[in-house]
Amino acid sequence: MKSLKSCTAIALALSFGGQAVAAEMLNEIGPGEGEVSIVAWPGYIERGETDPKFDWVTKFEEATGCKVNIKTANTSDEMVALMNEGGFDLVTASGDASLRLVAGKRVQPVNVDLIESWETVDDRLKNAPWHTVDGVHYGVPYMWGPNILMYSTEAFKEAPTSWKVVFEEMTLDDGKSNKGRVQAYDGPIHIADAALYLMHNKPELGIKSPYELNQEQYDAALELLRQQRQLVGRYWHDAFIQIDDFKNEGVVASGSWPFQVNLLKADSEPVASVIPVEGATGWADTTMMHVDAAHPNCAYMWMEHTLSSNLQSDLSVWFGANPSVPAACTDGRGMQTAEGCTANGMDDFEKIRFWTTPVSQCESQGECVPYYRWVSDYIGVIGGR
Repeated sequence: MKSLKSCTAIALALSFGGQAVAAEMLNEIGPGEGEVSIVAWPGYIERGETDPKFDWVTKFEEATGCKVNIKTANTSDEMVALMNEGGFDLVTASGDASLRLVAGKRVQPVNVDLIESWETVDDRLKNAPWHTVDGVHYGVPYMWGPNILMYSTEAFKEAPTSWKVVFEEMTLDDGKSNKGRVQAYDGPIHIADAALYLMHNKPELGIKSPYELNQEQYDAALELLRQQRQLVGRYWHDAFIQIDDFKNEGVVASGSWPFQVNLLKADSEPVASVIPVEGATGWADTTMMHVDAAHPNCAYMWMEHTLSSNLQSDLSVWFGANPSVPAACTDGRGMQTAEGCTANGMDDFEKIRFWTTPVSQCESQGECVPYYRWVSDYIGVIGGR
């Protein structure tokens, strides 16, 4: 109940506009404090423990004397809850968390003049609305990508062309029903995936954005999700559990991240991925700094490191995502190539509906269902209500 209550308060704050201002930003970087604590998505901060080839932490620690402490979080709501509790310096927040953190005054403005490599950031991301409020930057772009449809190549002879395979019961190419063999994301933002499906397949609803839903549109999305509930074997939020489910539990289709696809393929598992005809939601993540960060100098050093080191290139390969620094595709600092970035969707930026926090006063229509309703109603859907 604590997290739901905090989500409610923050969503209400957002409905009055992005006027929240956090602490004054740093004007100069001093000596490192010896450590930095980061809340991050799984797989986002690697020191070679999962795979020795992927390590963008060790050299940073050696160069700065700042030990990197990592707390993984599997959903944006978990990230917001952790930042509300405090004790962390940075968070790799997706767009459905970042504005909540700004409105809740949990993060502070970032002085981009102190980030030497800021000019290398993709121009499409520098002033993105999920981390820039009233011209003030509240973070440094980190990584972005789509929520893809992962599927078993044994259950599907050809790549599925629609998200229908996870929303409606059907017989698959292997002669079996999809019931009990598909998954859905365990987060309220999944309502947007249902809305995106309806945008394409029920245009009479008039949905303009999957994050801006009036009551009728919202009810239609919930009804589709209740239908999906009859098919879902597990709601996933842990990437590694989903990987195990595809390996050992007979799961054949789900919304997922390129990270899971890459690891399963590395183990020679029969999976592939696609962006269906309806398009895809996606995430553009930002490194944001806690308003009460105990290690601000190490935090600024880390934000610079994320842009100027091999991190952007190698993380792009490791996660199957797109770097926020376009040069990372070709500069040779890491493993990524121009072809790899194209395969990850570097040219598909305009096709992705990036996660953002639903608010009551929305741009596409007068009044929309705010995020705190998404939270409580999605809990109901998962619970069978």
